[in-house]
Amino acid sequence: MIAIDTNVLVRLLVNDQPIQGKASQKLFASEDIFIPDTVLLETEWVLRAAYGLGRIEVCAAFRRVCGLRNVAVSDGPLIAQVIDWHEAGFDFADAFHLALSKGHDKLKTFDAGFIKQARKHTDRRVERP
Repeated sequence: MIAIDTNVLVRLLVNDQPIQGKASQKLFASEDIFIPDTVLLETEWVLRAAYGLGRIEVCAAFRRVCGLRNVAVSDGPLIAQVIDWHEAGFDFADAFHLALSKGHDKLKTFDAGFIKQARKHTDRRVERP
């Protein structure tokens, strides 16, 4: 199994550079792939900020790639939860922070939007310090 960097995943998803896009497609077609959490986090930012993709498009792309038989992530149910929360309105990074903080009593933040979204989607305690 091989791990990939953000640029490999982005090339696969947007195919804006034909040579690198083909190389990414070939890699995904021939190897077992591990996508680190940090690559998913950075890829969401790149797709949103550099390519103007919306949350529905990003979530669909992540589901498509993470659902491939030869693709592994650190924790499938956790990543699925992050994608679901993001699709429902959570900021992707905030959804990741909350999902990764499972098992802890509280998550502290100054971000009022994060607190509001957390209250809408989970019973986990997210609050101001």
